[in-house]
Amino acid sequence: MRPTPYVASLRVYEPLSTFEPADQLRWSQLSVNNRSSDDEQILALKRVIFPESPALAPDGAHILEIDGIKYVAPWSTATRCWAALENFKESLPISVSRFFLTQNAEEVITAGAEFVETKVPHILTETWIIPPRWFSLFLPEERVRGRGDDGAFTTMRTSIANAKARCEMVHMAVRGAFGVGPVEEEIENLGDWLAEFSPQSFLELDYGGLATYLENSLIAQGEAGLEGDTSIEDVLMSIGGLATGDGSLAGRGYERLVTRWRRVAAFEQAM
Repeated sequence: MRPTPYVASLRVYEPLSTFEPADQLRWSQLSVNNRSSDDEQILALKRVIFPESPALAPDGAHILEIDGIKYVAPWSTATRCWAALENFKESLPISVSRFFLTQNAEEVITAGAEFVETKVPHILTETWIIPPRWFSLFLPEERVRGRGDDGAFTTMRTSIANAKARCEMVHMAVRGAFGVGPVEEEIENLGDWLAEFSPQSFLELDYGGLATYLENSLIAQGEAGLEGDTSIEDVLMSIGGLATGDGSLAGRGYERLVTRWRRVAAFEQAM
C-alpha cells in the first residue's frame, strides 16, 4: 500500500547535465530507485504530523536512466508546498482558512523562503482524479500497466518534444471549438509549463495509488481491470471530434472518460 494512495503525478525528467554544478554533483550519486515515490510521500506525511519548513530540510529527486544518460525530476518540495499554501488560502475566506491553518503553522511552512530560489516545479500532482489534459500528452503505446509490490500500477512516458507538440494541437482544437475560456487556459498553462524544460527531457504520468482504485472500479463494472482503462483513447477520440467539428464523437469520448474517473473520485467519500 502506498503512503498516499490517492495522488497521481505528472513529472518532467531533465538530463542531469542541465542542472547547476552543485545539483549535478549531489544527484550524480543517486541511482535509479523505484521506491523514491514512496520516500517522497512518507516525508510529506511526516510534515503533516510534525510541520517543518521544506526549505530548511533535505530534498530528494526521482531518477531515470535511459540509454546510459541520467535524468532527474527534483521533488521541488519547497516550491510545491508554497504553491499549495497559496492555492489553499485563495480557495477560502481568511475567516475560514485560519481555522485550518494557524499563523504559527504558516510561519513554520514558509520559514527560509527568502533563501531559496523559486523555480518551476518538475512535478505536478492531483488527488483522486487525473485531469483529462494530462492524458492528451501521451499515446496508448506509451502506456505501461501491471502489478508490483504496491499493487496495480499504470505509468506512461514520452519525450517532452512529443508532449509539447500534442499539447499545442489540443490547445488549437479546444480553442477552435470553444474559444478562449477556462479549459483553453488550463491547456495553455500546461504548455507553458512544459516549455520551461530542456528539449531533451522526458515526461511521465504516474497514476500512483489511483491505479488500484481504478482497477477495483473497473472490475466492479465487469471489465478486465486496468486493461479496461481507455483514458488516453477516450481523450484522443474527444479531441479528434473537436478538431473535425464532430460534437457527438467529442462528447462520447469525454463522457466515457469522466464516468470512469468519477467512480474513482467517489472512493474519497467512502473513506
